[in-house]
Amino acid sequence: MTYGLQLIEITGALFALVYLWLEIKQRAALWAAGIISSAFYVVIFYHGKFYADMALNGYYILAGAYGWWMWRRRKLRRQAEGAAAAFAVSRTTCAQALALAGIAAALTVSLWHVLRQCTDSPVPFGDALTTALSVAAMWMLAHKLIEQWFVWLAVNMISAGLYLWRGLEPTAILYFIYSIASVIGYFQWKKS
Repeated sequence: MTYGLQLIEITGALFALVYLWLEIKQRAALWAAGIISSAFYVVIFYHGKFYADMALNGYYILAGAYGWWMWRRRKLRRQAEGAAAAFAVSRTTCAQALALAGIAAALTVSLWHVLRQCTDSPVPFGDALTTALSVAAMWMLAHKLIEQWFVWLAVNMISAGLYLWRGLEPTAILYFIYSIASVIGYFQWKKS
């Protein structure tokens, strides 16, 4: 990896850490940090041949705009009702969990097939699985569902191993930190 790509990777990782800290603290600014980090990671994952993760970061940019809008909309609605500005953390319903599991499974199989047939991805199933689970977790985050932390924990642990294997050490370290932060985030959100 060239010095320029390493600098991009480190910068993306730093913005991702800011994003994570803001997520744990339930601050809406998390969405801006996530969008910036994702833009850097589009480049990194393209060069690392993690094509589904590259596309996922494009999705994160769009999901960041959606998440910011959802959090802002709920904050304004609660203010209009005379309630506290932030909207509360909630639990995933059984119907939501089943729908998200079905979508994640279908997306995993679809992405795995595309990556295996159409790209030179060295880990098509791992790339597909972490991407599909991340799509579900981002939707859960936008709706402030506490169980999103469990999904992120699985994604982060698998991803850390994949990135370490592919030589993306700063990103592997980031995802190891994400794994620890997923546990911390769960307990922080549970308090609220």
